[in-house]
Amino acid sequence: MKPNSEIKSEASAPQVLVIDDEPQIRRFIDISLRSQGYRTLLAETGEQGLALLATNGAGLVILDLGLPDLDGREVLNELRLWSRTPVIILTVRSSEEEKVALLDAGANDYVTKPFGIEELTARVRAFLRNSPPDGESPPSYDDGELRVDFAQHEVSLRGTPVALTKKEFALLALLTQQPGRLLTQPQLLREIWGPSHVQDGHYLRVLVAKLRQKLQDDAAAPRYIFTEPGVGLRFVSVEKTASF
Repeated sequence: MKPNSEIKSEASAPQVLVIDDEPQIRRFIDISLRSQGYRTLLAETGEQGLALLATNGAGLVILDLGLPDLDGREVLNELRLWSRTPVIILTVRSSEEEKVALLDAGANDYVTKPFGIEELTARVRAFLRNSPPDGESPPSYDDGELRVDFAQHEVSLRGTPVALTKKEFALLALLTQQPGRLLTQPQLLREIWGPSHVQDGHYLRVLVAKLRQKLQDDAAAPRYIFTEPGVGLRFVSVEKTASF
């Protein structure tokens, strides 16, 4: 019999729902996630996956697009009607237009098949580590060096205040409130400048360059803000280091 502490730990571990019709891939992901301490739910059809999410809940969904009953995008659209659970898409569709369309439809990220399990589990860890409970927005971002106070609109880097314009802060807030999530260029333009500016990509390029400069974030070797060419931006959360 397992100790009570171990049973409690297993029961409170984050749960990941995997929706994929290929048994080998389901088993591969299942073993990898369980080895890292996560609980898993497995579904081979879209309908089964939606039912499992509705009845059991999950901290994250890994969703394959090529399902036997529903297209993965149909599953995503249905899920987004009632759930804000982060979704990572598995896809063989590698065009930039398809990726942007998936992200605009509500996906949080994608991994292109064939994929390395290390890449996938790293994405999973990032979402489950940074997702606040019940979909609530966190009051601040703080990794020990960069601090963003969303309520007070204050930013500091290594204890020194950083003066940002309203749009620079808006961009940083959008990215840091959703660490790990790939936000498309149209999404960011719509949120910051409004729906009439979704084609004005040069606005975003200039804003990102100014923000990186103030955060001392080198575009050639970024620490925080990563560009996915032709798709959008991703904020990578830096884990706090313990001090003794």
